[in-house]
Amino acid sequence: MASPLHSQPRITDVAALAGVSTSTASKALNDTGQLREETRERVRRAAEQLGFTPDSRGRALSSGRSFTVGLITTDSSGRFSIPIMLGAEDALSAGEMALVLCDTRDDPLREQHYLKSLVARRVDGIIVTGRRTEPRAPIEVPIPVVYAFSPSTDPGDTSVIVDDHGGVGSAVRHLLSLGRSKIAHVTGPDSHHSAQIRAAATVEFAGDAFAGQPLHGEWSERWGRHAVDVLLRTQPDVDAIACGSDQIARGVCDRLRELGRSVPDDIAVTGYDNWSVMALASRPPLTTVDMELEELGRRTANLLLDAIAGSAHPGPMKLPTRLITRESTLGT
Repeated sequence: MASPLHSQPRITDVAALAGVSTSTASKALNDTGQLREETRERVRRAAEQLGFTPDSRGRALSSGRSFTVGLITTDSSGRFSIPIMLGAEDALSAGEMALVLCDTRDDPLREQHYLKSLVARRVDGIIVTGRRTEPRAPIEVPIPVVYAFSPSTDPGDTSVIVDDHGGVGSAVRHLLSLGRSKIAHVTGPDSHHSAQIRAAATVEFAGDAFAGQPLHGEWSERWGRHAVDVLLRTQPDVDAIACGSDQIARGVCDRLRELGRSVPDDIAVTGYDNWSVMALASRPPLTTVDMELEELGRRTANLLLDAIAGSAHPGPMKLPTRLITRESTLGT
């Protein structure tokens, strides 16, 4: 005779194995109530032994929380929001929380629709991010909010941002350490906050080694190629080009190669972003600044969890970048 099928373990099974009441087992697994640590640990071991998974709906009802977090983004391509989301998920999954992604496509009406929907779903908090580093207007919702990459204009809001100034400094100091003495800068539109910061920082850190004026254009390979022609007409003795993005840097390397200039023997090139699609496919591979966006996402999620728990950390938090050195400055 076949043995009966075993159903999924229940909280009563965990309580029986741990030798406690059902209510004590529930408190131990939900981290609530006044229990001794050894009791909580005994219940956790019993749950693990039985393969018991708490029912999220029951947990939500008992705690008044949904154990979900919304992520609002304007970054339709996912270039910046995807690594931030991955980092946030790492932090949130440790607390068995789910993430709901909402792409506003830069449409204020769509953003308001998503905000109403997230509040109606009783999410525990919201992460707001985007594809630009310009400060944005804060959102008005009755739950905790943390801003990532795109900070809030309200200095009292919690915002986690990239230290672009320090990132540029690491790249320029690297070029100077290699003996480069004529450093040019090619970057994106002068209307973009990140392009402004990176251009000013390049001029500051290069000092007397800075050549000409920062060249502003598109965030594109095409602009990188065109900028080389402009630059070499005005600064023919340039020996390094610090670029505001990896896309621009890849275009710079392509045009230098077409002109018979060796990278880095004649002219060293640095990028910014460490976007592997560009940085590793470039010939040669790019020395670049990694904005550590996954870490930014993890830090943002942890700050949101703190705020949900009642321990908010108001104000901006600036995270460091990391310089990745490759053949475009070091050679083979």
